[in-house]
Amino acid sequence: MRLDLCSWLEVEAYLKHSRTIILPMGSTEQHGPMGLIGTDALCAQTIARLAGERTATLVAPTLALTPAPFNTAFPGTISVSVETFKAMVSESVACLHGQGFQRIFFLNGHGANLEPVLEIADEAEARENLELRVRSWWDFEAVGTLRKELYGDWEGMHATPSEVAITQATHRILPPGAAEEPPRKLSPDYIRRHAGDRHGPPDEHRRSFPDGRVGSHSALATPEHGKALLEAAVAGLAKELENWLL
Repeated sequence: MRLDLCSWLEVEAYLKHSRTIILPMGSTEQHGPMGLIGTDALCAQTIARLAGERTATLVAPTLALTPAPFNTAFPGTISVSVETFKAMVSESVACLHGQGFQRIFFLNGHGANLEPVLEIADEAEARENLELRVRSWWDFEAVGTLRKELYGDWEGMHATPSEVAITQATHRILPPGAAEEPPRKLSPDYIRRHAGDRHGPPDEHRRSFPDGRVGSHSALATPEHGKALLEAAVAGLAKELENWLL
């Protein structure tokens, strides 16, 4: 059910029985010594595609170039401005809506995406026959429970073992290297103040977290954990899509 693997005739036929599409979004940024640079996008994309197959829902190409300015001191990170990101999302929504899509489900994998997309969702409420829903893959209750059981406070904020586990199960396993040692633990106050990826300037951020992990013990990840987390996220998204369509 991938939009990019359909012809326009197939999409036109789809719109006769469904007006819903999933739009995954992530980032292209460092994820510590053993995390893939595409982790956020890969997690959202994999979960969206599997849930799309399960519910016969089209899945749009993944938005992978998003705001991540705090990580640009790490090679490989590609960040765009919030303004550019909002324009890209807004124009994508307008284009899909103009072709007949009425429900767009954003499945998110990157904290810094949330505020801009939620603003767009609020603005979209004024449009006739358009509903936007925004969820991060870790929002589903079963996923949250599993993350806590598996990792507790070591889930941290960035290069988390849960997201690394998913990419281990679906893409590639890297040796832990420096991530073998646990990182500095974050205080509840730090987590609260920096929620939504509210981190400092790039050089300052790299000095504070030199290996790229932010309170996350990535080496706790295993492919088996990833499979369990993936199934929980796919089931959660599929259920929410089915309930949305009732």
